Amino acid sequence: MDAKQLKWFYLLLLSLIWGSSFILIKRGLVGLTAIQVGSLRIIFAALFLLIVGFSSLKKISLRQWKFVALTSFFGTFIPAFFFAIAETQVDSSIVAILNSLTPLNTLVLGIIFFGIQFQKRQVLGVFIGLVGCLLLVLNGASSNTGQNYYYLILVVIATLCYAINVNLIKKYLSDLNSVSITTGNFAVLFLPALIILSTTDFTQKLHLETTQYSVLFVMILGILGTGIANILFFKLIQMSSPVFATSVTYLIPIVAFFWGLLDNEMLTPIQFFGAFVILIGVYLSAKK
Repeated sequence: MDAKQLKWFYLLLLSLIWGSSFILIKRGLVGLTAIQVGSLRIIFAALFLLIVGFSSLKKISLRQWKFVALTSFFGTFIPAFFFAIAETQVDSSIVAILNSLTPLNTLVLGIIFFGIQFQKRQVLGVFIGLVGCLLLVLNGASSNTGQNYYYLILVVIATLCYAINVNLIKKYLSDLNSVSITTGNFAVLFLPALIILSTTDFTQKLHLETTQYSVLFVMILGILGTGIANILFFKLIQMSSPVFATSVTYLIPIVAFFWGLLDNEMLTPIQFFGAFVILIGVYLSAKK
């Protein structure tokens, strides 16, 4: 498989993994608080990565550690908590849709602060994808009037954090392999997440069946949807462009919607059309 085919393979695989993450968060919130879901997600990912990638930490130079710490904060720490908090008030599929703002934020921040090169076709693709995203959001909002959409501000902030993260990786960590970056991220975050979890009532309710049920889903989320997915994502950033890598967020809502169908969330014709528009945007933003 050549580089061009491989980057598309990574993109599709990540869309399947991360598209499933929102329903896993929702399942985690059945027996856990949003803070507990965010903390456990980081802890499980950290334990997995430190086991499989501990030796890769020696490849990180002293100069690179500050950027590894920054990317861990923006790329994982803030989003892990903000997405969980948002899903306490808004459907998981809607949160997944708004996550599609990431490529637009990546392009804008990349141009303003990181001096990235871009083409007119990429800009067009990003905005077409955004139109599809808006179709999905507006239609979802009209059919879910009982939800608190102010919590989506947290999702917007998380997408800005993702945008900063991918630009930092592309500019300062391109010469570091993806396993080292990912393991370094979670080595930095493990202790803070553990401290935050210890301030909650997690140990007191761990004996409850609903809590154990939720922990199992968060474990899957942490290992597959965070640990393994981040390795693939950082590799994708290094082999393509920040805009192409973050275009995965345009495919995520499509996967999330199909999970939503299994969870009694209905799709409308407008939402299907929005998903089709998103696919066009992904294609244009990726095309050289």
